[in-house]
Amino acid sequence: MSNVKLDTGFNIEVEFTIPAFYKRLLAWFIDFALLIAYYILGNKLFSSALGPLWGAREWMLILFGLPVLSYHLLCEIFLNGQSIGKKAMRIKVITADGGQPTISQYLIRWLFRSVDFPFWVLVYISFGVLPWWCSILLFGGLACILSTSHSQRIGDLVAATILIDTRTSTSWEDTVFTELSDDYQPCYPQVMQLSDKDINTLKSIIKSVSRSGDYDLSMRIADRIRSKLQLSSDQDSLEFLQTLLMDYNYYATR
Repeated sequence: MSNVKLDTGFNIEVEFTIPAFYKRLLAWFIDFALLIAYYILGNKLFSSALGPLWGAREWMLILFGLPVLSYHLLCEIFLNGQSIGKKAMRIKVITADGGQPTISQYLIRWLFRSVDFPFWVLVYISFGVLPWWCSILLFGGLACILSTSHSQRIGDLVAATILIDTRTSTSWEDTVFTELSDDYQPCYPQVMQLSDKDINTLKSIIKSVSRSGDYDLSMRIADRIRSKLQLSSDQDSLEFLQTLLMDYNYYATR
C-alpha cells in the first residue's frame, strides 16, 4: 500500500493510506455478489408471487435495474462513503482535501460509474438494451486506477475524491461522536466558528497523529487554530484538538 499527502483546509499536509488494488477489486466482487444474490432471490420470490405477470420485461427492468443502478450511490451517501463491499474491506471515499464528500460528489462518482465499473452495462447488454460493444467500457476504470498516482478512477478524478484504507486506525466518527458524560463542560465555545471542512480536517489530523506519532503536526495545527479563534490554552496540542472535537460534539448536538 502507498501513502498520499493531501492539503487540508489549514494548509497542512495530512497523510492517508491508499488501499491496495486487490482490496478495491475484492470490494467490487462483494458488492457484485450481493447484487447477484438479490437478482436470484428476488426473481424466485416475485416469480412465485406474481406468476405469469413476472415475465414482462418492464417488471424486470424496474425491480432489478433501479436497485442495481442506485446501490453504490445510496450506500455511499448513507454509509459514510462506503458500500457493503468497501466496509468489509475497510476502505472508504473521502475528498481530495481529506474531508467528507458532499452528496453532489457522491452523485458525480455514481454518474461516471458507467465508464469505470459498469455492472449495469452487463445487465442491459443481457437484456438487449445495449449492444455488445459497450462492454469495452469495462476497461475504462481499471486503466485509470492503474495509471493515476492516487489510484483514482475517472469518477474520482471528476468528483475530486479518493479511496483510503481505514484499517490502520480508528474511524473519524469514533473521534468526533464519542459519548459525552452528562456533566461534561465544554471549554471552547469558539469552536463553532469552524466550518465542516475544518472539523473534518481536525478528525484527519488526530487520525494521522495517532497512527504516526507526528506530534509536530498536531502542534502546528493547534497553533493555527489558537490564532484563528484567538484562544489561549495550557493543554498539549493533541489534547487541545481532542477537546475541540468534544466541544464541537457537545454544541452540535444541542
